[in-house]
Amino acid sequence: MGDKTNDTSRRNVLRVVGGAVGTAGVSGLASAKPSDELEVNVGFSTPAGRRAAEQAATDVKRTFAFDALTMTAPAEALKGLRKNPNVRYVEENGTMEALAQSTPWGVDRVDAEVAHASGEQGTGADVAILDSGIDSDHPDLQSNLGAGKAFVDCGTGGFTGSCAFYGNGNACNEPWDDDNDHGTHCAGIASAADNSQGVVGVSTDNTLHAVKVLDCAGSGSFSDIAAGVEYTADQGWDVGSMSLGGSSSSQVLKDACQYAVDNGVFLVAAAGNSGPCTDCVGYPAAYDTVMAVSSTNSSDGLSEFSSQGPEIEIAAPGSNINSTVPGGYAEKSGTSMACPHVAGAAGQLAADGYTNTEIRSRLKNTAEDIGLAENESGAGLLDAAAALGLDSSDST
Repeated sequence: MGDKTNDTSRRNVLRVVGGAVGTAGVSGLASAKPSDELEVNVGFSTPAGRRAAEQAATDVKRTFAFDALTMTAPAEALKGLRKNPNVRYVEENGTMEALAQSTPWGVDRVDAEVAHASGEQGTGADVAILDSGIDSDHPDLQSNLGAGKAFVDCGTGGFTGSCAFYGNGNACNEPWDDDNDHGTHCAGIASAADNSQGVVGVSTDNTLHAVKVLDCAGSGSFSDIAAGVEYTADQGWDVGSMSLGGSSSSQVLKDACQYAVDNGVFLVAAAGNSGPCTDCVGYPAAYDTVMAVSSTNSSDGLSEFSSQGPEIEIAAPGSNINSTVPGGYAEKSGTSMACPHVAGAAGQLAADGYTNTEIRSRLKNTAEDIGLAENESGAGLLDAAAALGLDSSDST
């Protein structure tokens, strides 16, 4: 999604899409006509379950390493497949979207500049931004860009089938380029270069990898996102940053997150922008394999839009954060902006040799108590310098 000033209509569009996703996994299969072709994610527990799925399929679109696949099949065939004891789940392949933002300052507040001054730049660590892509020629990001991979086509998406409505239809110099601006904004927060122009990130020398799982409208299917998570793990990258989510869980995405963590990836996700609320953390942030991040404002209060709940592990700045967008810079707000603050700090720890489980513990154990409730900020506010063992005395 884009900033609040010009994206009212876009936000409404995405909420319609997200709402449809929330019910599709449950009611979509049940209400379909027997002859309707549906795209679903199928998880199986045995080779017999896999064979049953493949036999029911009219087309297998994607196969995962964690005993699941994405396929199309008639609704009637899927009813039988759901009853098969060798099949763990059959879910319609819904979508998640980039979480809302309005307008970024947080590098100083999390004491990242203390880390920079001490030589902690994050050099050698790999941070995957699972989002709408990264602008391939942004001057603040080019020096830190590594490999990229697209799981959705650049230049397509939305109700019109193209990106013309969203304004970035000509942004596709690379398949993984950003045709929305959300991914580029998150990438800059995590690791914009210290190059005397624009902005700097929490890290300034992590290698950023664009894993494009959201289209120009900011929407991506469960399967596309799961494939991006799986790909991140298979590359051996250190951090996966997910400023995306939805209100409905997806078993295929949950499986992918478990697969990634089992293969050494530290996963972090935006908690969601459903606030004010008391128990509304979205997915994938709500999975126990993922660190859920809430958002704070410049007064150390909880951002009014930030989701809350027992899954929150840490808070980070998310209101009015200035960062990179294709063609320049912009201020945006959302837990989407809080998430890459944590990803950048995680990248610095990974560069110093910490494992994914050690990173998670270290970030929580060194967080600053800012007086918020546990379901609002978890362990407290991210402190990048303290996590790296540096003197962190900035309390404003």
